[in-house]
Amino acid sequence: MQQKDIKRLTLYLLFAPFVLWIFLLILLPHIGMVILSLREKIAPRVYEFGLGNYIDFINEPIYWNTLLRTGSMSLLVTALALIIGFPIAYYIAKIAGNRSRGGLFLLCLIPLWVSDLIRAFGWILLLRETGVISTFLLSYGIIETPIEFLYNDAAVVVGLVYTVILFMIVPLVSTLDGMDNSMIEAGYNLGGNSFTVMRRIIIPYAMPGIVSGCIVVFMLTAGSYLTPILLGGKNSSWFTEQIYDQFITRFNWESGAAFGFLLLAFTSIVIWLGLKLSGQTLANTVAKS
Repeated sequence: MQQKDIKRLTLYLLFAPFVLWIFLLILLPHIGMVILSLREKIAPRVYEFGLGNYIDFINEPIYWNTLLRTGSMSLLVTALALIIGFPIAYYIAKIAGNRSRGGLFLLCLIPLWVSDLIRAFGWILLLRETGVISTFLLSYGIIETPIEFLYNDAAVVVGLVYTVILFMIVPLVSTLDGMDNSMIEAGYNLGGNSFTVMRRIIIPYAMPGIVSGCIVVFMLTAGSYLTPILLGGKNSSWFTEQIYDQFITRFNWESGAAFGFLLLAFTSIVIWLGLKLSGQTLANTVAKS
């Protein structure tokens, strides 16, 4: 066997697990979901292909209102994660010393050491009527009666930001770490203040990391299930709850598949619009971040 053939075989073996992962766990399930969503049940165990499941979604306002509400809430969580995460990422990448960076990253990783379920129950212990925050305020006379901080949109937003903020910080740190400090110094030497340097130099340079982080955070937030259900309760409808209801409660897998594909299409359109508005491309964003 020639050296060229050995290199080619090695390349195939290295990429084989990745290709199998993409095909078996991403492409094949999505193809099956699309096919399943196009099946209409006309009699027991009798199906025909059509768009009835999508028509039912359009004709029921609660479904597409919930989808739009999920999208708007996910955008809010993404914006808050960016506002909170950018200063943290900038401090880690440009201000913190080499020794403290590892410790700061470790602090950011700690929430990922436990599952989403445990993190959600942690927030429940803090925010419930007899929880830590309400008890603290009551003991110091700040409030007269216990307050229920759970089961509203604010609790859901707080829980989701806490869950996804690391996925905003990591690409921002990766992008900002490659920025030459002389660019910032030049901005100040040319008479720019902190706001001007941030707006004209730092943010444009970090834009690939910003877009990459926003994409990951938005997709994770829109597809979240446990946090909205546990922290929002019945007062905070999330589209993933509608998907779960179709699959598990109603045993209507055809509608559940249609709803899942609609969520994927909706989030993809939002990301495409975000890339167009930011002037970025997906390839450049992923490559630079």
